[in-house]
Amino acid sequence: MTTTTQLAYRHRPGPLHAIFLAGTVPLFLGGLLSDIAYYQSYQIQWSNFAAWLIAGALVFCGLALLCALINLVRAEHKGGRPVVYFLLLLVTWVLGLVNAFEHAKDAWAVMPSGLILSVIVTALALIAAWVGLTNLRSGGVR
Repeated sequence: MTTTTQLAYRHRPGPLHAIFLAGTVPLFLGGLLSDIAYYQSYQIQWSNFAAWLIAGALVFCGLALLCALINLVRAEHKGGRPVVYFLLLLVTWVLGLVNAFEHAKDAWAVMPSGLILSVIVTALALIAAWVGLTNLRSGGVR
């Protein structure tokens, strides 16, 4: 006799939530690449590009954070993966805001702290997108 178990799928973000989350990563990455270009060339316009890209990333990250909060409230199990995902997005947004304030300084005062913050925030955004967009199955066929 074979026994099958019901597969329980973890909650995935909806399409709009996924768009917000997926928009966060390239904008923070663009800010990081602009910071690297500024670090190598000291052309002030690269610092301006980074500031604008980080501001756009904060908008997308904030909307993804709002969607994650709604999903967290609606989740059946209040612990585990949804909480980790929400906290990752929250830390990403807060450090991104600090990075935006850092980029609001004079262009010469941005380096190297702006570059370091951009690396950290981009890494956190990538990890949050990975956690948020993966769909792990629990259970299986026996």
